[in-house]
Amino acid sequence: MELINDLKWRYAVKQYSDEVVSENKIDQIIAAINLSASSCGIQPYRLFVITNTELRKKLAEGSFNAQIHSSSHLLVFASLNEVTGGYINDYITMMEQQRSLDSGALDGLKEMIISHFATQTPEQHALWSEKQAYIGLGTALVAAAAVKVDSTPMEGFDAQKFNQILRLSEKGLHATVILSLGYRDADNDHLASMHKVRLAIDEFSTKIK
Repeated sequence: MELINDLKWRYAVKQYSDEVVSENKIDQIIAAINLSASSCGIQPYRLFVITNTELRKKLAEGSFNAQIHSSSHLLVFASLNEVTGGYINDYITMMEQQRSLDSGALDGLKEMIISHFATQTPEQHALWSEKQAYIGLGTALVAAAAVKVDSTPMEGFDAQKFNQILRLSEKGLHATVILSLGYRDADNDHLASMHKVRLAIDEFSTKIK
């Protein structure tokens, strides 16, 4: 399986070159993230793709992750603060339209999802949305490796600064996790030539028959 070789090639890049990733490859990665699995299929997060150098420098201030501004592109996964009935209604309506269903055909599904979230607090909504964003992050890592684009997933950033600068709170969102994309500087990144270290398969996984 070629995917296994892609994942062996992938690592969390520490030092990026100045080479810019083509928009074609970026668009392929975005499309893959958009196709990620999400619970109830309602995609409770949004993706921001940032190339502006000055903006990324501002976002990187105070962070130990230089990859925020030294890479080609920065992806910001921003989760919903609250899963509202209005959001669910709009999404299910879109689902009916894309599947060429009659209006109201998915009312049962809609009411079930709305009822579920009605029993939870906004804090629980936000936490659930963050978990869904991490599924998207996993897809992004695999998709980037498949098109031979390097990446670095990061939690070491000032989420409040991201929320403020990108005006995420106004959009009902909050920064959850970020991913830099670019090309490794193999001559200056000490990890570029390192062997990937993982548990032996029989220690990592257990087959129960």
